[in-house]
Amino acid sequence: MDNNLYKKSYTFAIRMVKLYQYLSRDKQEFILSKQVLRSGTSIGANVAEANGAISKADFSSKIAISYKESLETKYWLSLLKDTGIISQKAFESVFDDVDEISKILFSILRKTRPRG
Repeated sequence: MDNNLYKKSYTFAIRMVKLYQYLSRDKQEFILSKQVLRSGTSIGANVAEANGAISKADFSSKIAISYKESLETKYWLSLLKDTGIISQKAFESVFDDVDEISKILFSILRKTRPRG
């Protein structure tokens, strides 16, 4: 497993916790912020589980979940931006991070998914 992916997803999770704190405290936004917190922190949690996978299929399954959570996180971030809850600048910063993680996950997934 790419230890770099673990570090990136962990750092991203920290950013999601801080975004949640900002949105709930300063913007009084509790619904979308909880969704982006859940999906954004789930990426790294599933990467951590993949690190302890007991089989290739288990590993691939956890990476697939992480990838799907990254796509969901992109959705919530886009919704937060398009509704004016977060600025374009804040969006771009955090979206670029999750997009990079998403690409890494997809690359791993393509290599580990069973063919057929």
